[in-house]
Amino acid sequence: MKKIKKISPSRTIALGFLALIVLGAILLYLPISHAEGQSLSFVDALFLSTSATCVTGLSPVVVADTLNAFGKTVLGTLIQIGGLGVACMGAAFALLLRRRIGMQQNTLLREGWNLSSNSSFKELLKFALGITLLCELSGAVLSFFVFVQKMPIPNAALTALFHSVSAFNNAGFDILGADNLISYRGDILLTLTTAALIIFGGLGFTVYLDIREKRSLKKLSLHSKIVLFTTAALLILGTLALLLLGDLNLLDSFFFSVSARTAGFMTSPVGELSQASLFVITVLMFIGASPGSTGGGIKTTTFYTLLIIFKGLITGKKHQSFHRSLPKDVTQKALMLFLVALFTLLSATFLLCILEPQIPLMDLVVEATSAAATVGLSTGITPNLCTASKLVLTIVMYIGRLGPLTVATIWTAKTQSNLSYSTESITIG
Repeated sequence: MKKIKKISPSRTIALGFLALIVLGAILLYLPISHAEGQSLSFVDALFLSTSATCVTGLSPVVVADTLNAFGKTVLGTLIQIGGLGVACMGAAFALLLRRRIGMQQNTLLREGWNLSSNSSFKELLKFALGITLLCELSGAVLSFFVFVQKMPIPNAALTALFHSVSAFNNAGFDILGADNLISYRGDILLTLTTAALIIFGGLGFTVYLDIREKRSLKKLSLHSKIVLFTTAALLILGTLALLLLGDLNLLDSFFFSVSARTAGFMTSPVGELSQASLFVITVLMFIGASPGSTGGGIKTTTFYTLLIIFKGLITGKKHQSFHRSLPKDVTQKALMLFLVALFTLLSATFLLCILEPQIPLMDLVVEATSAAATVGLSTGITPNLCTASKLVLTIVMYIGRLGPLTVATIWTAKTQSNLSYSTESITIG
């Protein structure tokens, strides 16, 4: 009798996300999800389901006008499951049923959150769910006080809850209409509440757990220090860069510096920004949030590691940070992830250039980067893309949510050859 071949954790997570996307697409395609007089093609439903599951935020339709209450509930559920991860939600249900989280589920959680630690995932999972519930409810309450000024109480409550879930999971979806948060531009409470939700969702649950256990900045792990330092630096530098370019005021510059790192909300039309501002936003999108969070991109730790590698090449010193040396496998993984992510982005942009020759290059770069980094910001071209372009972005969003490195290693063989060859130098430069 043949043994059943075990599926690797990476493939299990990939298949889990794929199943969720297909299920979401079917539900969103059905008339039961549509507002009266509205319809949705299956390609658009697939695109929307992928965007929600991969917590991106790109949409080929105006969600507020196209989906009814049931459809918006489906969308919000996809965002919540996609943000926390299929493996995390599965383990959460196991906890609710008082079942034991086994070794396989621990491995899936580690893969899903890009972690290498062998710590108690049961504790981390409970803590992550608690943080998520606290942040989303707090954000919903604060947002409610803003929305209730323009909506009836029931509508304001539902809108606030959806907005809070979308912001904390770095999704960028809204049910306010075609202008996203533009009609609330200048509202300090909503802007800062949304920004806080995005930041908290993008730091990573392991950082929160580390802060709770150590209770001192000096005692934090190297990972937590790098995440906090890089996040703060990117927020400050991004805000200053956008402010100095003159397209946005201070509040909007800060918000875009936050939102561009995988959230996708906007308080000003992205299509009206200058090329320089779009370039800054594209760089921020490519970097993204932190490992183990609800956000995408190459991650803050990868970006920081690349800077350390570059510094080491110039100075000739070892790869060190915060009085710690970075192991070789970490630097190699950072380089590989960067190259795979860059290749994915360039490939997607190239295909979009072929399929959409009438659209300016910078708009396509923003669209491709937004999809690859699961951000959701767009210059407004998404609804006008052809079917083939939407399918390209659908695949790119899927790759971006799983992580380029995970996708690249899904089909890697378990056994590797020990054969080595003689060394020979080549000329560089």
